[in-house]
Amino acid sequence: MAEFTGRDRALLCSSGYMANVGTLNALLDKQDAVFQDRLNHASLLDGGLISGARFQRFLHNDLDNLTQRLKRTSARRKVIAVDSVFSMDGDCAPLPELANLTAREDAWLMADDAHGFGVLGKRGAGCAEHFDLSQKQLPILMGTLGKAVGTYGAFVAGSEALIETLIQFSRNYIYTTAIPPAVAAATRTSLVLIENETWRREKLQALIARFRLGAKHLGLNLIDSITPIQAVLVGGAADTLTISKMLEEKGFLVGAIRPPTVAEGSSRLRITFNAEHSETQVDALLSALDACMGASVS
Repeated sequence: MAEFTGRDRALLCSSGYMANVGTLNALLDKQDAVFQDRLNHASLLDGGLISGARFQRFLHNDLDNLTQRLKRTSARRKVIAVDSVFSMDGDCAPLPELANLTAREDAWLMADDAHGFGVLGKRGAGCAEHFDLSQKQLPILMGTLGKAVGTYGAFVAGSEALIETLIQFSRNYIYTTAIPPAVAAATRTSLVLIENETWRREKLQALIARFRLGAKHLGLNLIDSITPIQAVLVGGAADTLTISKMLEEKGFLVGAIRPPTVAEGSSRLRITFNAEHSETQVDALLSALDACMGASVS
């Protein structure tokens, strides 16, 4: 995993939630500050809160708002933590700009690559490869194994000092049973497939492009995303639930995402594609969306 992500070392954890909470708690305390995108995953938010560090949430992907907050702090350590791909919108964090900002402000950048690892990058190595970010630019890289990898668990990759610190101070790592050897072996096999079978990512990107073009022609309100997470904004929670159930009756499993997961008035259908889907299925989904959303409005 360390070699694949271009980092010195990597530490396997039992889950993504535990990796995020354990990492932030091992690195931060009440003398420090953590800055998080307001749309971050709950595990990052909980990790920041539990750490005891001064906790601030900045406006989504808003570098100016983050910069203002950084300049006002006198904390010993400063960590900026973001999702590389935001789980409910599918958009990416501006990681190169964040890396430049953290360098100027003497801070550390942490990225949760749960939805980018295996999908982004020429070899599928995730956000660090996609944005060409070195270990120095992105010192704390976390990713999960239960999504594109298809196994279970998570990893944190970075410098020798980072990983040794987590081994010694991350209670979530120390006091939890390790993942089974069979899962580690399966993960190694997945990494080989991810790196060598580039056709999977090429096909996936073609499916995403086909869907977005078709959705545009139908006038659907899509959030800007290059990832397999494609969110169709509906607005009301009741309408979103209704459309989701109608789609299920037509054979399509599409999540209805609504408050408190997202803000009031921003309920959406969360569509996720994978390389096993076909163009025929994408076209059928578009037809079903057209019919169901039209029926819901009427």
